[in-house]
Amino acid sequence: MTASPLAPSVVPGPSAAPNPLFELLLRLGDDRLVLGHRLSEWCGHAPILEEDIALANVALDLLGQATMFLRLAGEVEGQGRNEDALAYFREAVDFRNCQLVELPKGDFAFTIARQFLFDVYAVILLDALSSSKHGELAAIAAKALKEAKYHVRHSGEWVLKLGDGTEESHRRVQRALDDLWRFTGELFAADAIDRAMQEAGVGPDLPALRAQWETLVRDVVDRATLTLPLQAPVLTMRGGRSGAHTEALGHLLAEMQIVARSHPGATW
Repeated sequence: MTASPLAPSVVPGPSAAPNPLFELLLRLGDDRLVLGHRLSEWCGHAPILEEDIALANVALDLLGQATMFLRLAGEVEGQGRNEDALAYFREAVDFRNCQLVELPKGDFAFTIARQFLFDVYAVILLDALSSSKHGELAAIAAKALKEAKYHVRHSGEWVLKLGDGTEESHRRVQRALDDLWRFTGELFAADAIDRAMQEAGVGPDLPALRAQWETLVRDVVDRATLTLPLQAPVLTMRGGRSGAHTEALGHLLAEMQIVARSHPGATW
């Protein structure tokens, strides 16, 4: 029997961390690369034309951010891999995105709920990273923060519309929040990489960001007449940050990487 795409995989990734800064940049880039691809799947399929364009624009913003983070990751690694090589020629086990962003797009309510949860996280994280002691990382974070503030305003407005809309829209977005909540713990689970970056003044104290994130999320959820699950999400370390992904990521990468892998070295 095929496992549900919402069931976290237990297959661990490689344990070696060649460079904490490289790993941090992969996490930042991969989150945005994978979520941008998920949003692009709505192109031509969104419920209204304006939202079709809006989701495509958010996807492009995320891909642009991913490009900057992965380009810097390649430079830090020093192995001759650029952003394209990192995006198209790594296997799923080498990706460091959180599992939240790789889940299948589901219905529109699922996409919006997932986007809102990530957008709030992105704003808080990028704001913290904009004060990083690593100059290039701080500059990228400050630029991305401007876009993230628009993203969270957009997704937050949709949560309000769906939650306080029709009985059906309320039911669907509530179900999405219930399904997604358990994946949010990974966003704030700090491992050796995060602790090393925090000690170096490069990255933030991830667990300390969680309270602010939940406060902002809860404010919108309450106003949307929705409820958050009572059970706190588990701060698991066996997630996408360590290369353990749901089966959904493999399917996504097969689609995303097929052209580059079919024509390696091609330029246009």
